[in-house]
Amino acid sequence: MPDNATPSVLFVCVHNAGRSQMAAAFLTHLADGRVQVRSGGSTPALAVNPVVAEAMKEKGIDISDEVPKVLTVEAVQSSDVVITMGCGDTCPVFPGKRYLDWDLPDPAGQDVEVVRPIRDEIERRVRGLLTEIDIPPRIPPR
Repeated sequence: MPDNATPSVLFVCVHNAGRSQMAAAFLTHLADGRVQVRSGGSTPALAVNPVVAEAMKEKGIDISDEVPKVLTVEAVQSSDVVITMGCGDTCPVFPGKRYLDWDLPDPAGQDVEVVRPIRDEIERRVRGLLTEIDIPPRIPPR
C-alpha cells in the first residue's frame, strides 16, 4: 500500500449482524474518514441484531439502519486488513493481505448486559488497530 493511500479494513463474521457491525461502526466513527471500512458475513442475517444496535446506541453510534452484507471475494481482495470474528474457513485468503482473528463471543441471543462487554472489547481492539496503522482516533464516543 502506498504511503498516501487510505488503508482499508474488512470485518467478517458469519451473520454480519453483531460483532463485525460493531467493529465497522467503531472504526468508521473513530477513523473519521481516514480508513475505508467494510464488513460482511458468509451467511448474512436479514437485519442487525437489535440488542447490538441498542448497545451501540449507548455509545452514541446508531447502527440500526445498517444492513448485513454477504462477504465477497472482491471485498477481501480490495482490503488491506481482514479481521475475522468467527467465520472459520469460509473467508477467502489472498497473499499480501494482513489477516487477524479476533476471538470474541457471539452476541446472538444475548441480552444487552452480555453484549456490553463484547462491545467494549471490540472498541478496545479497534482503537489498538488504529494505533497500529498510525491513525489517531477522533474524540471518543460517550
